[in-house]
Amino acid sequence: MNDPVVVGVDASESSRHALDWAADEAWLRSRPLHVLHAWFGETSRVPAGQELRVAQQDGERVLVSAREQALKRRPGLSVTTELVDDHAREALASVSERAALLAVGARGSGGFARLLLGSTTLHATAYATCPVVVVHPPAHGPGKGGVVVGIQGNGHDDPALTFAFEAAQRRNLPLLALHTWTYPLISGPGHELPLVYEEGHIAADHDRLLAEVLADWRERFPDTRVSTTSLRATPAKELVSASREHQLVVVGRRGEPRGPLGRLGSTSQAVVQHAECPVAVVPAD
Repeated sequence: MNDPVVVGVDASESSRHALDWAADEAWLRSRPLHVLHAWFGETSRVPAGQELRVAQQDGERVLVSAREQALKRRPGLSVTTELVDDHAREALASVSERAALLAVGARGSGGFARLLLGSTTLHATAYATCPVVVVHPPAHGPGKGGVVVGIQGNGHDDPALTFAFEAAQRRNLPLLALHTWTYPLISGPGHELPLVYEEGHIAADHDRLLAEVLADWRERFPDTRVSTTSLRATPAKELVSASREHQLVVVGRRGEPRGPLGRLGSTSQAVVQHAECPVAVVPAD
């Protein structure tokens, strides 16, 4: 089943960066690229009664331009387009059910300039059933590093690790596995466990945990250069910091299904908002 790489587009500059990233990804995966534009709610200041026609025409122009851009970047790529009569957030969530991957820009054409992440993008990362890559406009060009994946070590890392290792292999890039921990140990909100172990012992335990998590993956991807970092820190802060020097950050989505922020989880939400390179959000299920 050759599910496409799907990219949601509008008239924003952020969307153009997402389109370039998606075209490259489709090419690397030998998959078709499907370009989607949802026009409902995209009307602006147009004469009353003409909103429908104007919105559809604007959407058609966006798709024509997007297809030309994708083919210019990757000649020979199979590119299809779709104009959807729906709100963007619902359209993207729906199309994710038949996509190998969904790419979106960090910011859309609407909203406020100071927002770090558009509401449509936030909704897509929280509700899509496939991995979602949020593409931030490059500030200083591609980083010199490779792929970074955040690891919790709680038995739910496999989907994110699969995505990260495959992405690194396709691009012939090194992979950094990043694991963070807290000290004193926390058993729950406001409850610290007794200081039975020295911090150095805790660090050694987490080093061993990270090595155990990665052992099988190193065997499955012997040609991928893997490095590890395990440190006492906040995961979101370290992943955002790593994004300044790397080309892709991969995080899992394991939040509780209570609204988009709960579904996305605090770490993933912070990373997709503040990262300086593309961020892949991979559903745990």
